[in-house]
Amino acid sequence: MTRVRVARWDALAEGVGRPVVAAGRRLALFRVGDEVFALGDRCSHAEASLAEGEAAAGTVECPRHGATFDLHTGAALTFPATRAVPVYPAEVVDGEVFVVFREEAS
Repeated sequence: MTRVRVARWDALAEGVGRPVVAAGRRLALFRVGDEVFALGDRCSHAEASLAEGEAAAGTVECPRHGATFDLHTGAALTFPATRAVPVYPAEVVDGEVFVVFREEAS
């Protein structure tokens, strides 16, 4: 596993996405309450940036067509999306946000 620093906690606004690139992946970070979430930054329906969507009540809404995704699991909750987006474990340590990536099998 690889743990990568992606942002400062205090640089993340409540419910507002932030796009980042880490370990060669495009991510959307969200701060909701005392939690931080990291998802793949592409809607599975129309390739829109989820970082441009709004997060609330454990979900993020795609800004293009309104599909919603679960921040914990990445599951597509509403149409037009039908496929999940990837989620990555995220944690805050000493005011820094880290995302954990599993090594891919070769």
